[in-house]
Amino acid sequence: MPLPRKETLANGIELHLGDFREWLPYGVDDFHHLISDPPYEQRSQDAFGSIRRADGVIMPDRLEFQGIDDLRDDLLIRAKMKCSGWLLAFCTTEGVASWRDAIEKHGLKYKTPMIWSKPDSTPKLNGQGPSHGHECIASAWCGLGYAKWSGGGRGLFTHNCNWPGRVSFQDGGHPTAKPPALMMELVALFSDPGQTICDPFMGTGTTGEACIRLGRKFIGIEQNPKWFTYACRRLENALKQADLFVEHPKFVQTKMEI
Repeated sequence: MPLPRKETLANGIELHLGDFREWLPYGVDDFHHLISDPPYEQRSQDAFGSIRRADGVIMPDRLEFQGIDDLRDDLLIRAKMKCSGWLLAFCTTEGVASWRDAIEKHGLKYKTPMIWSKPDSTPKLNGQGPSHGHECIASAWCGLGYAKWSGGGRGLFTHNCNWPGRVSFQDGGHPTAKPPALMMELVALFSDPGQTICDPFMGTGTTGEACIRLGRKFIGIEQNPKWFTYACRRLENALKQADLFVEHPKFVQTKMEI
C-alpha cells in the first residue's frame, strides 16, 4: 500500500492518495455531499471475471479492488460524521437492499434508489440471458431537516456507457468509469455552486472534473497510484480550461505531501 499523500490542485480542490479510512474523518474537512462509485458486493466483483464472450475474448480474472461488503459500514460511519447533505452510491440492483439496510442502521435517511439506464450496453454475447442494461444509485440524506435537490422528483438518468474518448478496460482504461455527462448531471442536481463534494472512491476523477466545470469544490480519495496520478493530471487540465460562466477554483502551484 502506498504512503498517504495529499495534492492540493486549487483552492478547494484536494486529492488524497490512500484508503478512505486513512483520510476520513480526520484527514479532510467537513463536506456537503458524498457522490461516489464504490466497489460492488464481492459476489458481483467475482462474477465480473467469469464472463467468456462468444467472440472468444475472455474478460480479466478479477477487478482490482475488493467488494464493498466489509467497507460499507466504515464509509457510512464516516459519512455521518462529515457529510451534511446527500450521499449517492452507485450499486447493482441486488446491492440496493444492502445499502438501504446499512444506511438505516447508521441513522441516515434512506431515499429511493435511482436508475442509470445504458441504451448502448453490450448484450450478453453468449446468448444465455439478458444483459445488465442499467445500474442503480442508492441515495440517502445525511443532513438535518428535509432533503432538498433540483431534480424535480425524477430518478431515471439515461446516458451511454460508451462515450467519445473513453478508453476501454481491455485497452487499459478504468474498469468502472462513469460517463462525464452523467456525473455532470448528478453534481448539478444534488449540489449548489460553491459547495464541497467528496468522492472516497475517486478513480480517474470524473466526479472531480464535473465539480470543477460546475463551480463546486472537491475532495477526492483514491488508493490506486495509477488512477490517482491520472486524476491529478485530468483535474489540472480541467482547472486550466476557463469557462466564462462558471467561477472555477483558482489553480495553485503549491502541493503538500503527507
